[in-house]
Amino acid sequence: MHHTPASAEMTACIQACLDCYRHCQHTALTHCLEVGGEHIEPSHFRLMMDCAEICRSSAAMMINGSPYHADTCRLCAQICRDCAESCRAIGDMDECVRACELCAESCEAMAAQTGKSGSHAGSELSAARPQ
Repeated sequence: MHHTPASAEMTACIQACLDCYRHCQHTALTHCLEVGGEHIEPSHFRLMMDCAEICRSSAAMMINGSPYHADTCRLCAQICRDCAESCRAIGDMDECVRACELCAESCEAMAAQTGKSGSHAGSELSAARPQ
């Protein structure tokens, strides 16, 4: 079986996703839980957990060579942007904000490079996002 190596851009995107996963997970479960207050407000805390999980999932989809990786990258970028905004508004989470912004940029580029998905759930994914 022939394995096509990931492009430099995909390798960088995988790394950005894994870095963001690590930062969001660690920040939420250590810093936020220790500080309390706004840091553990349910919608913020859930967003950080969602961000960590979609970053991990997006990295896995790219590593697996999934045809759905552009869809997960699109959603990942959206959630990372929301997480960065929430962390910036609360404050004292600069590393998490930077990791989210870098991941969002990388995932947006990966999704654009891959192009629009065919009949995948991309359009339903953004429509399902709570307002």
